[in-house]
Amino acid sequence: MQQRDTDGVYRAYSVLDIRAIDEEKREIEGVATTPAEDSYGDIVEPTGAEFKLPLPFLFQHDSGQPVGHVMKAKVTATGIDVRVKLVKADEPGMLKDRLDEAWQSIKLGLVRGLSIGFRSIEHTFIEGTYGIHFIKWAWIELSAVTIPANADATITAIKSRDSQLLAASGRIEHRGVRLIQPSSTVVHHRRTRGPVSIIQRT
Repeated sequence: MQQRDTDGVYRAYSVLDIRAIDEEKREIEGVATTPAEDSYGDIVEPTGAEFKLPLPFLFQHDSGQPVGHVMKAKVTATGIDVRVKLVKADEPGMLKDRLDEAWQSIKLGLVRGLSIGFRSIEHTFIEGTYGIHFIKWAWIELSAVTIPANADATITAIKSRDSQLLAASGRIEHRGVRLIQPSSTVVHHRRTRGPVSIIQRT
């Protein structure tokens, strides 16, 4: 069975490894890396990312209430170096409370999962599997998502929480994909361009 999301967005799951924090500017620098293999065998090449900064930065997938922007992104073969700036509000109220919660949760490592929203530009299907190899992709947003405190930072843990958030927002769930440079042994058997359908396993 094949199914395509209504907004045509795929998601790659990663973990934010924080390297530096600027408290005054509310900026965090880190690396988005994938610690575990996706069981479906999909691959997203970091070097295939196409994007225009700044990108929207969301907290728990609340697209109606963004908390900041991705101001810098350096793509390498092993991940994506990012600098994220979270907005600061001085006036007391619900907005300030929400922004403060997001900043403190990410800064303290309570929210460490990342969901990278993208659309396919160029991809191939991996021979002998149901996997898709995304060669070029349009990066459209980044969302911080919670990983349960007692769970390892794996694709499965991040995708599980991400699926709950997407379901609550009424959006169709996508399977997770790896953000990783493929090995030279990956074999492909078909190439397409533009939006693609997802193979949904039952």
